[in-house]
Amino acid sequence: IRDAKLMRLKAKRKGTELAINTGEFEIPHQASLSDVLGTLVEGKAVLHKITLPEGRTTAQLLKIVEADPLLVGDMPTEDIPEGSLLPDTYLFNRGMTRAQLVAKMQDAQTKLLDGLWPKRKADIPVATPYEAIILASIVEKETGKVDEQPEIAALFTTRLRKGMRLESDPTIIYGISQGEPLYNAKGQRRTLRRSEIDRKTDWNTYQIDGLPKTPICNPGRGAIEAVLNPPDTEYLFFVADGKGGHLFAKTLQEHNRNVAAYRAYESKEIAKERAGE
Repeated sequence: IRDAKLMRLKAKRKGTELAINTGEFEIPHQASLSDVLGTLVEGKAVLHKITLPEGRTTAQLLKIVEADPLLVGDMPTEDIPEGSLLPDTYLFNRGMTRAQLVAKMQDAQTKLLDGLWPKRKADIPVATPYEAIILASIVEKETGKVDEQPEIAALFTTRLRKGMRLESDPTIIYGISQGEPLYNAKGQRRTLRRSEIDRKTDWNTYQIDGLPKTPICNPGRGAIEAVLNPPDTEYLFFVADGKGGHLFAKTLQEHNRNVAAYRAYESKEIAKERAGE
């Protein structure tokens, strides 16, 4: 708009001066003043989006929020608890502050839990919504496949009922690095060491009974729903299948066969990689 005074005068004559909306609007090329005025009064402000992925720690999600160039303002000054944000794709108007978006993510999780908690299965071994988030965070980190989350939630539910330890690798990692990947001296991603599995922390579910002291990430809706309403299964063990999924077992004997199958698959893949070098 080249002449703001002319624009205000035209709005006043039309009686729409007080009805002009604030925000960012898409104005057609070569639009007249009347067209622009109509857009500001009747049009919808442009919405931008930011995607916060499931399974990230609070620190990791806050880095995404901080880096978004369309948000304004400083990050929240208060501590944001682990597991208190609901991962999702959020729409926002240009000018929204980072603190407002973080509060929106917290409110979204609160509303989700308020709706799901009363509909939970009566016999699940989590006593509070916070405990549900803790267990859901473990389910979220164990699998990237949404269709597997109910099975893993059911498996962990059964283990808790039987007084068995969860024995979840991601809980060990969180106790070591707060959820950041582990690297060797060469800067390469590495697996867990026996000494780390044996090290007792407040999160290592190989060494502690029940649930960790806090969530280990921010779980998505699917993992939360799976924990609150797990299917009825008899699975007690699972291992990666090497293809992005898992093999489930009801007995230790069956589990050991699955582990052997996975190790054979892994060895074959390593041999292929070396042959191609």
